[in-house]
Amino acid sequence: MRFIPLIVARPEVQMAIDEAIMRARIGGKVPDTVRLYAFSPSSVTIGRFQSVVHDVDLDEAKRLGIPVVRRITGGGSVFHDEYGEVTYSVIAGEDYHPMLRNIETSYRYLAGPLVDALKELGLDAGFSGLNDIVANGKKISGSAQTRRKGIILQHGTFMYSTRVEVLGRVLRASKLKLADKGVSSIWERVTTLEREGIKMSRWEVYELLKDKFFTAFEPEEEELTDYELELAEELVEGRYGNPEWNESR
Repeated sequence: MRFIPLIVARPEVQMAIDEAIMRARIGGKVPDTVRLYAFSPSSVTIGRFQSVVHDVDLDEAKRLGIPVVRRITGGGSVFHDEYGEVTYSVIAGEDYHPMLRNIETSYRYLAGPLVDALKELGLDAGFSGLNDIVANGKKISGSAQTRRKGIILQHGTFMYSTRVEVLGRVLRASKLKLADKGVSSIWERVTTLEREGIKMSRWEVYELLKDKFFTAFEPEEEELTDYELELAEELVEGRYGNPEWNESR
């Protein structure tokens, strides 16, 4: 497995890179890959099958200068705060580890380093449901996944200082969904490292997560190949930077 160092970029670029790595891995051009990245500007990504109008307040997002991009993975809408969130992605073959053959265990295996990081910081952390990680009982990370030709793409969030008030303004968290979680507001449902009394910079969080992924998977640090970079550029133009894709539902 290889590790790609931190990339800070717009959402259409980040989503294009993840898909480009997956396609390259399917084609046998690159090894299994893990990377950490951050969005700039703050962005929203929505699941492959979501309704953008139903799940995102587009007027508020536009007013705040927050772009909205559709992922190829499932799951719900996500606010990626450039001032308070690091995202991870893992692209790996289902044969990398036996736990990857099952959807539930694969989520836990690939996101395990995030739980390890939270526990090292002294938080009561673990998995909740299929794809969420909680710290002291509140969601601090969520992941989404897709599979193609025996290759998994899983990516997810790690909120260290996300502005929850902005999250609540741009995402339309339904009252029914909150009620299902036993809470009445997004403030009761979501937390960050800072809200739990731990203040860290992006770089400190990056180094902590990098250490945990290196411990778990022992990757070699490398750069993206020319093939992946060129493919990512094509995907930005043809998909992730295209309103027809992002507003298709």
